[in-house]
Amino acid sequence: MAKGNAKHSVVPGSGNVFADLGLTDAGEKQTRVRLAVTINQILRKRRLSQVAAAEQLGINQPKISALANYRLAGFSVERLLHFLNALDCDVEIVIRKKPRSRKTATTVITAA
Repeated sequence: MAKGNAKHSVVPGSGNVFADLGLTDAGEKQTRVRLAVTINQILRKRRLSQVAAAEQLGINQPKISALANYRLAGFSVERLLHFLNALDCDVEIVIRKKPRSRKTATTVITAA
């Protein structure tokens, strides 16, 4: 590896890779990914086949495949929340004022 005088700067991430990449609707994209991660973890833990998972969620197997591979363009936040309910999970949404110390408000998904 050649030594050089290249200067590299490290820029801390915002916590949302989609925002860091400058993508539109970054908050919604991150929310959908977080929900999909939780759904996929539940499906793996229960060892459901894609066919069995599709039946439980009321969708077809190709949509389960898309969900498992995080191709989420066809899934709204509302639909993913409905899937969690279909998997016998309660979903609680808490809304509060952001702290003054933070410039923008955020959406956080936490799986218990």
